[in-house]
Amino acid sequence: MNNVLTCTQQSTPVSSLALACGLDVAIARTEADLIDACHVRQVGYGHHLGDDTSGFATIEALDRTPGTVVFVCRDQRTGEAVGTVRIQPGQSRSPLQIERHVILPYRVTSRVRAEVTRLAVLPGADAQVKLCLMRAVYQHALAHGIDWLVIAARNDALARNYRRLGFKDFLAPGQMLPLPCAGNLPHYIFTMDVQGVCGEWQRSGHRLLGFMLDGAYPRQEADAHPRSRLPSEVQQPPQCA
Repeated sequence: MNNVLTCTQQSTPVSSLALACGLDVAIARTEADLIDACHVRQVGYGHHLGDDTSGFATIEALDRTPGTVVFVCRDQRTGEAVGTVRIQPGQSRSPLQIERHVILPYRVTSRVRAEVTRLAVLPGADAQVKLCLMRAVYQHALAHGIDWLVIAARNDALARNYRRLGFKDFLAPGQMLPLPCAGNLPHYIFTMDVQGVCGEWQRSGHRLLGFMLDGAYPRQEADAHPRSRLPSEVQQPPQCA
């Protein structure tokens, strides 16, 4: 079983760039992997926030919650962790963190949804790191029946990047909301229809379509699934309907 998503060369220019960057994205499966993820969080957030980020150096309870997956992006040459992201599925008895502060629409809460958090990269890391991490998140959603992704952005640059990927503003255009789960800092909030955005990419000829749907997906263990799936389903490569 291959647990590493390698940014292999595809027919699209973006995929070629990813290969040139020499990046691997893998699921954090050991204490060492989670510690590496926390180090990236601490350094990455410290670079942008400038406040005391020592709390990010500790593995969080949510990192170990059943169904939650932490991805770590590493430099292929050195093995150094250069980026990380976490995806947490919502369940009936365990809502998303953001649902404690925002009432999401029924079309989202009535389906399988997941929140994307703790996206962080080391200062000076290749620009493709975040893209490779978001690719892993999207393929995870496709492979494991997640219908909606929810993500928050603390600044305009991140917001623009998420919109380019196909996330839609949940709040009014330009509106931000302080999130207690994120240091009470104002954030934009976005949602993505996982299947719907795939159709949008196809109709618009989105330059990232081939890259985002490349089949080299790092498989999850059964206890990491937001809902049970048949073995035959789990083995299928990510595809949009």
